[in-house]
Amino acid sequence: MNRLGDETSPYLLQHADNPVDWFPWGEEAFAEVRGRDVPLLISVGYSACHWCHVMAHESFEDEATARLMNELFVNVKVDREERPDVDAVYMGAVQAMTGQGGWPMTVFATPGGHPFYAGTYFPRPHFQRVLHAVSQAWGQDREGVLAQGEKVVEALVERTGAPSGPLPTAETLDLAVRNLAEGFDEQRGGFGGSPKFPPSMVLEFLLRHGTRDAMAMAESTMEAMARGGMYDQLGGGFARYSVDAGWVVPHFEKMLYDNALLLRVYAHWWRATGSVLAKRVVLETAEWLLREMRTPEGGFASALDADSEGPDGAHGEGLFYVWTPDQLREVLGEDDAAWAASVFEVTGTFEHGTSVLQLLADPDDPARFDRVRTALRAARERRPRPGRDDKVVASWNGLAIAALAEAGALFERPDLLDAARETAELLDDLHTMSRGPARLLRTSRDGRAGANAGMLEDYANTAEGFLALYGVTGESRWFHRAADLLETVLTRFPDESGGFYDAPDDGERLFQRPQDPADNATPSGQFAAAGALLSYAALTGSARHREAAEAALGTVSAMAERYARFAGWGLAVAEAALRGPVEVAIVGPADDARTRALHTAALMSGTPGLVVALGTGPAGTGHAATGQAGTGPAGSVPGDLPVNVPVDVPLLEGRGMVDGSPAAYVCRRFTCRAPVTTPAELRAELAR
Repeated sequence: MNRLGDETSPYLLQHADNPVDWFPWGEEAFAEVRGRDVPLLISVGYSACHWCHVMAHESFEDEATARLMNELFVNVKVDREERPDVDAVYMGAVQAMTGQGGWPMTVFATPGGHPFYAGTYFPRPHFQRVLHAVSQAWGQDREGVLAQGEKVVEALVERTGAPSGPLPTAETLDLAVRNLAEGFDEQRGGFGGSPKFPPSMVLEFLLRHGTRDAMAMAESTMEAMARGGMYDQLGGGFARYSVDAGWVVPHFEKMLYDNALLLRVYAHWWRATGSVLAKRVVLETAEWLLREMRTPEGGFASALDADSEGPDGAHGEGLFYVWTPDQLREVLGEDDAAWAASVFEVTGTFEHGTSVLQLLADPDDPARFDRVRTALRAARERRPRPGRDDKVVASWNGLAIAALAEAGALFERPDLLDAARETAELLDDLHTMSRGPARLLRTSRDGRAGANAGMLEDYANTAEGFLALYGVTGESRWFHRAADLLETVLTRFPDESGGFYDAPDDGERLFQRPQDPADNATPSGQFAAAGALLSYAALTGSARHREAAEAALGTVSAMAERYARFAGWGLAVAEAALRGPVEVAIVGPADDARTRALHTAALMSGTPGLVVALGTGPAGTGHAATGQAGTGPAGSVPGDLPVNVPVDVPLLEGRGMVDGSPAAYVCRRFTCRAPVTTPAELRAELAR
């Protein structure tokens, strides 16, 4: 029987009606494989994966193939997004054995879980031959198969860890920029050839580095992505990646983590330059998140599928998003359709004469453009929609909290700030099992928490989101929740050399404890932890947190010269560490426009890693005691006046107003310069 019907993962539920006798990952599957004395077949994927759907339709829904799988193996289906630890250790094996990786991932393993043969997508005839061959090898050369599994595991364990070194220097970061420039595509933006993935963490580093060369690479890439087909020109939001080098044809799935990271970095681009394009992308992507990815419980869904149903009833990739000239005419009429085809490059850029919409230049008639785009979007809404994976992943929602909180403050959008707060409340109430040190559950769905323990990235990115939310609102609840999460990071995840494992020390024992310091589609857990620890240290003066952050950045020095593309977040955090980071304490009544103006000036600073603490203090002079630290003003969002709470953020201690005026203190390592009382003075201090 198929055992997936009670799972919370939308991906596993997609396979609940397969004729394959699927087990979810767990002890029941391992007990079954020991009892039957057959190999494990471990199939790993995720709900928005196009080729996962293809293999499911070809093989897992096919009675003959399912019969072979059930007779010869114990079959385990894994959602890589629920169990990134399982995915990581077996992906390492796939890459070691085949030289490449991807999903769907297919691994054959011994009853002890040791992989001995693996691949990714197999067409059905090939897959059936593999099933026979692996089963035959198991029956005829058991010792050889077991030895192969041991050999693979030994090789993977030997490769664990990464070279570490001292905290990166300014020269190290300059070297990283030169390394990035060597692989930069000057004509089309981005790095390398096809396929091209959004280099979100690298872009953050380049913006923080701020030299002419760094800014040129960042701006060129962000403009190219925003004008190409990878960005949804009608509805906002980015697809997972571009299959070509010119950002024209996307792989159409939309992931929460990509959009959260890109939303934040485009907001930072706008902050640095005032780019009109950056502002449009930020607001459209944020509105898309709230419109299409919000869950009833207040979190954000994981992904939208690449596939949807077409007009003939067939399913295919990108059908929701692409257009033909005839379809434009049906919606717009002849004249507007011809104009739209020119503006959006409807020239047959995709399959079967369809086109992905691009916007290579701003239209010459903005009013007409708005009217045309509104009509096309309304027509598109009548098409069958892509499927949605509505599980809430703690790590990715932490990224969304940080992005929406900052965008809400920078663009005076209280709805975005409210969404960030509601998401934080969901993670704090539903995903958190205990306090000080906190324990997180990785996923939830429909208000029901999953059983899988949080990984390092869950703790680190959620703490990052909470600290960003605190900096925008001054609500000290989020400061304390971040402290709880980071205490768990420091007690459950450290390795023996100053870095961090990706799984906790009391988590499920796999054949290898996963640890990868390199960024992938999201910041590596190690670099994300370094960033959150550094920010917390800046707000508290904690040497323990600062030292842990610096130790975790040791791998950046080893990666900067040759592998900077895979250390973007670590490089960005290193920029913050080298600059201080700058600490700003703002003290003044929450309902005073002068307090809000100082807060806005601080948030508009592009100083790498800057942290802000907000408090309300009594009228006084110099460094008078603050008395009360409030939840403070919500960035530049007017009218948000939460209830005050006692001072409990160390950066605020001993900071008071000046002669009855709200004041800002600019500090590094808790050494502060004289307070200032006007935005202009604060901007000058931050520029020093």
